[in-house]
Amino acid sequence: MARSGEWAVHAAGERVARAAEDGLRIGELAERTGASARSLRYYEQQGLLRADRDANGYRRYGPDAPETVGQIRELLATGLSTDAIRELLPCAQGGPGLVFCDRSCGVVERQMAQLDAEIAELARRREALATYAHVMRQRRDQDRALAAMALRSA
Repeated sequence: MARSGEWAVHAAGERVARAAEDGLRIGELAERTGASARSLRYYEQQGLLRADRDANGYRRYGPDAPETVGQIRELLATGLSTDAIRELLPCAQGGPGLVFCDRSCGVVERQMAQLDAEIAELARRREALATYAHVMRQRRDQDRALAAMALRSA
């Protein structure tokens, strides 16, 4: 009886060792990074994350995958597109942030210019809405004044 218990522990230990050698399965990577399995498949589809396939067809991610997923999520949080992130990932090394390179500077500067243009457009649209709101309030006030005069004269 004790022997079969030892075997189970030993067998489980072998499974853990094999998983470490073969890489992380998608569920393990999702658990480590907080990203959903669906997101990880999307990152792979977009060319941001690489996975090998084992004999059963399961995805296996390399030991650097958790760091890569962290970088992808960090860059997505800045509003960068997956296309821009694909350009930046070669400049991402060892933790948060990017290593200076012409590619990373160009991508970041283009993104900031795009954001500036979007902010300017949003400001223009807000001003147009503010003008409409002002005109509507003036008309409402005029209508109320006319209604009050009509009631007094009746």
